[in-house]
Amino acid sequence: MIGLAHRGPCRLRDYSWHLSNFLKKHGYQTALSGVQHEVGNNDIRRYLGYDRCLEHEPPVPDRPMSVLDWNMSFAERAAAYISEADPARPFFLSCGFGLTHRTGSGIQWHNGDESPLGEPRWSRPPPCLPDTPEIRRDFADFSVAVSRLDACIGRVLEALDRSEVADNTLVIVTTDHGIAFPHMKCNLTDWGIGVMLMMRGPKGFSGGKVIDALVSHIDIFPTVCGMVGLPVPKWVSGSDLTPLVNGRTTSVHDAIFAEVNWHAAVEPMRVIRTGRWAYIRRYGPERGPVLPNCDDSPSKEEMLRQGWAQSVIPAERLFDLAFDPCQTANIAGSPAHSAVLADMRNRLERWMKDTDDPLLAGGIDPWPGMVVNPPDGSSPQEPCVPAERFAIG
Repeated sequence: MIGLAHRGPCRLRDYSWHLSNFLKKHGYQTALSGVQHEVGNNDIRRYLGYDRCLEHEPPVPDRPMSVLDWNMSFAERAAAYISEADPARPFFLSCGFGLTHRTGSGIQWHNGDESPLGEPRWSRPPPCLPDTPEIRRDFADFSVAVSRLDACIGRVLEALDRSEVADNTLVIVTTDHGIAFPHMKCNLTDWGIGVMLMMRGPKGFSGGKVIDALVSHIDIFPTVCGMVGLPVPKWVSGSDLTPLVNGRTTSVHDAIFAEVNWHAAVEPMRVIRTGRWAYIRRYGPERGPVLPNCDDSPSKEEMLRQGWAQSVIPAERLFDLAFDPCQTANIAGSPAHSAVLADMRNRLERWMKDTDDPLLAGGIDPWPGMVVNPPDGSSPQEPCVPAERFAIG
């Protein structure tokens, strides 16, 4: 929403609201190992409130590391932190990995010259993508990257299970967006916002439960507050997931909302997603995909060969998830669904008013010094330009 932190001084509204600062204020030890996206790397200590940034502590590697070794070092440092933790003092540890992120140059999944890694014959791509040899190979390599990520997460969990605090620790495993394929990352269909959320810990977060209710990342903060017995701050709008996990309720939201403003390029979008319907509003002139917002990859190259750049994305899209779970058949223009469309429009607008969305006032202003790719470019690796106000004409 705020833009990429490494592309200019993009800032959260108030860093005292960040979970690390909040928990530190209440007596928690705080540490970061690996990736974060909230500030530029030089500003971590200034803004995010971590007592320790484990990646920057000695021993510093004396040789270049592969990305796999680099990510495993995040896991090893996190594991060491857990093993040394004082059971009498609570801690908050954030551990971020980049194994399933594309490299800037579009090389396969941070694996350098190792591609092909996976077995394309056994790796069918997601149904929102064509099943071609190129995309199948790309997805096979992604599957190997996932297995490597799993090993890193497993290393952290092994250390926790050997510690004295395993039974009293809430583990949250999630990610910030859909996987880096066309139609997925930086999109507001389920392929972009339907990300993993796995939790393990006390108060019912155990036993292999699978819950299909609508939840959102904004629910994590109040869930943590409920877990540790802290009052939920007034700025938090999510819901504690504990009653859902314990079976005391079957739903905490009748709809969830998400948005995009800035990524590599500006592309403002909003979505309301209910159990049956998804309504996506894309602002600005109707145009095709904003290609800089899709990471370079073999799958992107294949889609461009198929004519993807010439497609047009409507300003409004409505999907019936009962009959169109892949969200490919836009029924916003269907007279039979005009009442549903009107209701979803109204509900989205109410949410935008409640959140003081700047689009309702005519546009979005960039942070001073922010740089972006032109939206009519083709790659996030192309030269950036100073960001300008996005105005709704």
